[in-house]
Amino acid sequence: MAPLESLNPDASFKHWIASDLRFYRETLGLSLAQLGQVMKCSRHTVSNIEHARDGWNLNEDQAERLDAFLKLNGHFARLVRYARTAHDPDWFPEYAKYEAKALEIRTYRLSLIPGILQTPEYARALFAGCHMVEDIEAEVEARMKRQEIFRRKKPPLLWVLLDESILYRVVGGVEVMRGQLARLRAAIESPHVVIRIVPHSADCPLALEGSFNRLTLEGSDMTFVDAPGGGRLVQVDTEVREYGIRWDRIGACALPWESSRDSVERAMERFG
Repeated sequence: MAPLESLNPDASFKHWIASDLRFYRETLGLSLAQLGQVMKCSRHTVSNIEHARDGWNLNEDQAERLDAFLKLNGHFARLVRYARTAHDPDWFPEYAKYEAKALEIRTYRLSLIPGILQTPEYARALFAGCHMVEDIEAEVEARMKRQEIFRRKKPPLLWVLLDESILYRVVGGVEVMRGQLARLRAAIESPHVVIRIVPHSADCPLALEGSFNRLTLEGSDMTFVDAPGGGRLVQVDTEVREYGIRWDRIGACALPWESSRDSVERAMERFG
């Protein structure tokens, strides 16, 4: 159980919502179960939201019920709306939980090999180079754990679009790049992975605007948009569809499968 004292409403929308929910509940002297009746959910759900636990978020319906009951003039509804559209350092751990259950993963990368295909050495070099990670080995282990989805009985279908510059951008030195490109080349042959390269020659302005991942789950789609120090988890249908269109347009600029394989092999030759 995450201690409530560790919440930082000034740094995270998720923590802000959690802190305010607990504040109003305790101000009115309501139990978790009583507030759950207002929100039409269980006491455990209220507790999880108050502790800002990964995978537990206040939704629009719950926010509207709270605002009506507490007469807050849309306070929680606005918080939920802005939380869904803002950069937040808490979103990636939650995204990873959805990724582990995904049926399909579509990822476009502008500058780095996607984490789900990184070697431990490549990931370690990234974490060491950013000088912002306290426990590098723990982060590497967490990244490698994400790749366990490919050992599921029914692994997800992974669609990857890579900017060609990634193949030549040195991370960790020549030996690390040699191993990483070999990993990428092996993944190309996997029946569950489709990798295509967006060449330098492509006139595709959308491809320059940043990386994102799009997930297909049972009954829903969502997108995670990268940003330094965190990112944004997009779950609103209209915006998720917009990222679907973005994916298709970037994909239209990418090389076919065989030509993409050849691009990876040419990069491997450069690193020996």
